[in-house]
Amino acid sequence: MDLIKQYIVQSISVAANNLRLSTEKIEVVALLRDAVTKSSNLKFDISEMKKITELSTLAIRLDEIYSYLTQTQPDFFKFSEKFKEHSQYLIKDLSRMLDMVNPGTVKKSFEKLSFPKEVKENEENKEQLKVDLSKRKVSELNLSKPETELIKEKLILEEEKEEEDIFFQNYEAEILKHIKPIDAMLKQLSKNEIDPEAILKYARIMNKNGEISEKIGFDIIANMHGIVSKSLMLIRARELMPGRDVIEAIRACLIVIVAVVKGKEVDITNYLNRAEEFGNEIQPIKLKETI
Repeated sequence: MDLIKQYIVQSISVAANNLRLSTEKIEVVALLRDAVTKSSNLKFDISEMKKITELSTLAIRLDEIYSYLTQTQPDFFKFSEKFKEHSQYLIKDLSRMLDMVNPGTVKKSFEKLSFPKEVKENEENKEQLKVDLSKRKVSELNLSKPETELIKEKLILEEEKEEEDIFFQNYEAEILKHIKPIDAMLKQLSKNEIDPEAILKYARIMNKNGEISEKIGFDIIANMHGIVSKSLMLIRARELMPGRDVIEAIRACLIVIVAVVKGKEVDITNYLNRAEEFGNEIQPIKLKETI
């Protein structure tokens, strides 16, 4: 995938991560990401999307991003700030589009696009590229099928080898490398095996990574990190007992973090709701020790 497509796909993902999405809306986002990824002539495709009512507003925003990437000289010192700005602008337009369509209608909308069967990539060599949106795969997952919570957890937490986004490779690696050790520690806590130093270590790591996530605009990820960090500190201070409900609530935070960072196309609404409810429950409790 070229850098322009990576940038646009990642900005769509970040915008989507700031919305509460049903399985159906996740599938629509997957369709959109897939359309960008597999487009043979992205500028032309975005232009055609502008002609379709339900896609037009979002397409205009995507065209602005495309123009920034291709018609101006990016200032790489401010590149992450510009990416954050683009992603935030997309949130409203993406939300509006998702309210107007469903997987079936958006597929029909893509079919309406008057893509020529053969597109001239450039006038010098007149290379012809075939574009057929109607046959594009949404994802490897069949999101219309019901899934048990156990399958979701295995899917989200399992190891995978995927092409990491060039802009956030280091960030994603840093976020993800602590999840499994913390999950293992939670299992020990559930057995009442408490290591105060390990708890403090991971509370500080989660606090630091939460602050980093907030700075680059990943609000959901930042919030989940904050909840985990505070809950660990409360457990260490014995102001919160690591019972089954508490452990499962903290695990829900970890699952949301991994799902969002990896872009897992799975409905995590139940985990997100449980995590946020837990965050609200511990919010009034004051920490006696500085992280």
